[in-house]
Amino acid sequence: MRSRPVYGELTPRPGSGHLFVADGEGAEAILDLFQKAGAQASSLLEKSHIIYMPGPNGTDLGVRLEALGAAQYHRSPSFASAQSRLKKVLADAHMGLQIYLAGTEGLMGQAQRDVIEAGLPHEAVQTEHRGSTVRRVQCVHCKGITENVRTDPFKCSHCGLHLFVRDHYSRRLAAFQGVNIDAEDPGQVPDAVERFK
Repeated sequence: MRSRPVYGELTPRPGSGHLFVADGEGAEAILDLFQKAGAQASSLLEKSHIIYMPGPNGTDLGVRLEALGAAQYHRSPSFASAQSRLKKVLADAHMGLQIYLAGTEGLMGQAQRDVIEAGLPHEAVQTEHRGSTVRRVQCVHCKGITENVRTDPFKCSHCGLHLFVRDHYSRRLAAFQGVNIDAEDPGQVPDAVERFK
């Protein structure tokens, strides 16, 4: 699917500063990056700001990230609570800032959307998927967004429609699209299957 994001592997890059945003197992991608940096890790850490939150499955590796000794470390309970901090860091960014996003698709999509809205170049952003595959889904009917969707179909948390989770991804919304599965045959809803863990 063309709209589906493609993720890579985080690698250290030269820059005026380094912003890391991760959730859950995304912390392991950051730890791996600093291991790859070798002798340059300490100078990288002196210019690093890490924003971290536990993953949707409860994975919390914040203690390990904090132990790295970055210039700034901030742990939040959720992306929503970290978003104002992220937006402030992006608003104050200087040319050459390198941005590293790791963890779930929902986290990376929302953070990347904020980076783009702040006017930073797309080339400054690296992403690496780690951990849960739960999806952030927008109902195309009521426009509500349901976080951490595990099953397909699922019931919209806003309007109650049974939705089929499409692979179509909206970068603007940082969400996959959910479409009414029983629009033509009301009540004919297949059993939900856990597709995203």
